[in-house]
Amino acid sequence: MALDAVAVKALVTEMQCLVGGRVDKVHQPERDEIAVGVRTYDTSYKLLISASPAHPRIHLSAHSKSNPKTAPLFCMLLRKHLSSGRITGISQVGFERIVKVTVESYDELGDYTEKSLYVEIMGRHSNIILVNNEGKIIDSIKHIDESLSSVREILPGSMYELPPIQAKTPLAEWTTENNLEFIGTQKVDKGIISQIAGISPLTAREIVYSVFGTTDVLSDAVNTNRLAMIKLEIGKLKNLTENNEFSPCMVEDTQTGKLVEFSAIPIKQYETLAKVASYDSMSELVDEFYYKRDVAVRMRQKTADLVKLLNNHAERIAKKMSILRATLSDAEKMDTYRQYADLITANIYRIQEGHKSVEVENYFDENMGMVKITLDPSLSPSQNAQKYYKKYNKSKTALKEAQKQLEQSAKELEYIESTLAMVETADRLEDVSVIRRELANEGYIKRSTNAQKKQKAEQSKPMHFTSSDGFDIYVGRNNTQNDYLTLKLANSSDLWFHTKDIHGSHTVIKLGLDKDVPKTTILEAAALAAYYSKARESSQVPVDYTTIKNVRKPNGAKPGMVIYEHYNTVYVKPEMLQTEKN
Repeated sequence: MALDAVAVKALVTEMQCLVGGRVDKVHQPERDEIAVGVRTYDTSYKLLISASPAHPRIHLSAHSKSNPKTAPLFCMLLRKHLSSGRITGISQVGFERIVKVTVESYDELGDYTEKSLYVEIMGRHSNIILVNNEGKIIDSIKHIDESLSSVREILPGSMYELPPIQAKTPLAEWTTENNLEFIGTQKVDKGIISQIAGISPLTAREIVYSVFGTTDVLSDAVNTNRLAMIKLEIGKLKNLTENNEFSPCMVEDTQTGKLVEFSAIPIKQYETLAKVASYDSMSELVDEFYYKRDVAVRMRQKTADLVKLLNNHAERIAKKMSILRATLSDAEKMDTYRQYADLITANIYRIQEGHKSVEVENYFDENMGMVKITLDPSLSPSQNAQKYYKKYNKSKTALKEAQKQLEQSAKELEYIESTLAMVETADRLEDVSVIRRELANEGYIKRSTNAQKKQKAEQSKPMHFTSSDGFDIYVGRNNTQNDYLTLKLANSSDLWFHTKDIHGSHTVIKLGLDKDVPKTTILEAAALAAYYSKARESSQVPVDYTTIKNVRKPNGAKPGMVIYEHYNTVYVKPEMLQTEKN
């Protein structure tokens, strides 16, 4: 990610609004994440600090997370030392990805002392460290002893030392007089990163793009003129950083809508392959970017067991259906068994006991050809006929049962795959909880014996959007909500949407008094139905739509399972077109 020293400088500049404020609350929603509430004279802020190996960061945040009932030890320690303290400074240390937050507060003896919270944003080495006024470590969110690092220990009681300085020229100290060399066949952006400290790969590629018009450039393309231009671009970046002239932007893949990168400077290198959205605030940008990324990661962790369970069920059902199809194929021979029995009976006077086979005229054949019938020599002709009649009756029964089970298995597989699609598109833990309860009700997982007995099931509340034409659009989050939306909330004249032959959410346009739905609203509802389906990553998705009166739920069907008729189909790109209403 592009949380380099330039982005940290932009964040620290914005966080100066916290200086003078008092620490109001301290929470630890995750094992490696701290949320600090700060109250100033007229405003309250939330400062989020994460030492996550994947997403380390510090920024102002507008999002909230549920906190554990019992605060972790590090959270309790921060409350002890920082609560009611006044923030006296927030600074970037040496133009590195290190932020120092200084807080004045009373100690155990009632004396006013200064403590510092160092936030080190260094990938898997990221940490949050509380240091007293003598430079000793009070504690840290991660303890690093000599078994983990022979270079630098981070343990309570040790003196705090900054991480080793890289053998690079900091961007803040850069001048055009500095030497810049590109050796061998290395890529130019890699060469820039290896010599200039404080910039990310994204920023380095942007410098190369500004000079060459492309990012894939090898060092042998750098002549004297190009070298001067590269130095000039680095100098421009330094000036923008020194003057706090930041232009926060987020890069989003044009095809899939996935968040790609973010930056504190303008990004042009992706051209038409990505959409670049500008932001007024670096904190707002980072907050949104990491919130979406973090939610995706946490959701994958929280739903991994459900995904595995549902995939296992799907595989088991698929194998069962394969066996049933083989049974059906075998059962198709039942008419042959009956014919053999009839032919043996008709020719019983010609068959002698002990024969292993008999060849007779097949009067079931138009040409009256001869057919050879295998016999059991230990049985009489009559018993052989009865044996074939029994095989016929057995196959007939097996055919009916196999057809019945195959139909049931197909419906169950459709339900499993539909539920799996809901799990994969879920973006809230509450939705996952509803899906768990649904699976428990259907007997796929064990019921919770503690909390579930004490609390009632949450009221299903589908997502609510407003189209650009002012129409209300509702989207189910799971099968339970799909049933509620389609069978209870919607009226017979409302428009109903679903991806064609693709598992996904039910989507409904509530018409009210206005029955004339504009095409733009229809396309927006279809885009939402496509977005909340397994086809979210596709570029064009077929979506069927019809009125609710043409949608019905078969008797005994599982949650979310319906059939529909008399529909139209539109092809749309999956998009989250509107902000969800509260």
